[in-house]
Amino acid sequence: MLAVTLLGTGGPIPDPQRAGPSTLVSGGSEQYLVDAGRGVLMRLAAAGVGPAQLNAVLLTHLHSDHITDLNDVITTRWITTFEPSPLTIVGPAGTRRVVAGIGESLGPDIGYRIAHHDDLDYPPPVEVIEATEGEIYLGGDVRISCAPTDHRPVEPTVAFRFDYGGASVVAAGDTVPCDGLDRLCEGAQALVHTVIRKEVVSAIPIPRVLDTLDYHSSPAEAAQTAARAGMDTLVLTHYFPPPAAGDEDAYRALAAEHFDGTIEVGDDLHRVEVRP
Repeated sequence: MLAVTLLGTGGPIPDPQRAGPSTLVSGGSEQYLVDAGRGVLMRLAAAGVGPAQLNAVLLTHLHSDHITDLNDVITTRWITTFEPSPLTIVGPAGTRRVVAGIGESLGPDIGYRIAHHDDLDYPPPVEVIEATEGEIYLGGDVRISCAPTDHRPVEPTVAFRFDYGGASVVAAGDTVPCDGLDRLCEGAQALVHTVIRKEVVSAIPIPRVLDTLDYHSSPAEAAQTAARAGMDTLVLTHYFPPPAAGDEDAYRALAAEHFDGTIEVGDDLHRVEVRP
């Protein structure tokens, strides 16, 4: 069984009810964090998981709202473990440069803590893997693979697939429908997909908002991706605009026109179990 916990279902605009985009995928004793948006460690704590328990952080792309709190994950894991425990960070090309920049920005803090704590004499240990397609070998029982997605002009971008005990989940990130995502979804049971309400967004006369239309999927497009792969469950997240209380059915109805499986629309900490 794999469990999916929507840690953050919000977007770039701060929302008091929704953290930034991040999803926890759990299989057995293994914990994988997909993206690290605003407030991710608070949501992880609410889900009963600390940064020291993470097997890896997987980044779908390097847009700021998806990596805002990666520095917090790196730092908090470092100061709450008592022997070197490298944090594995997987992401598309460019991830190594971003992580190096985060390390540089944390330089003063790292120096302060090493000077103050006798038992902390090393900087935050991280291991970066840049991947675009294929299996990613992390040494656990959960099998992880990735494929390219289409969020241009943001590129490269990737989706991740998790297979464990006969269950399989794909976490798509931001993308329009594309061949890479279709390939990754083949034979999987559940798709976690970010979505925007295009019919709402298109009525907002702000160029910077309208620009989001051509590189995100609508609920209908996400549903069509899940339907093409014959999946059982579609989990929507990273909503724009975020559904008001009681308005979740609007997202669900748009997806249900194209997908007859289970459609999950939830707030932060919504949990979905995916079984073989």
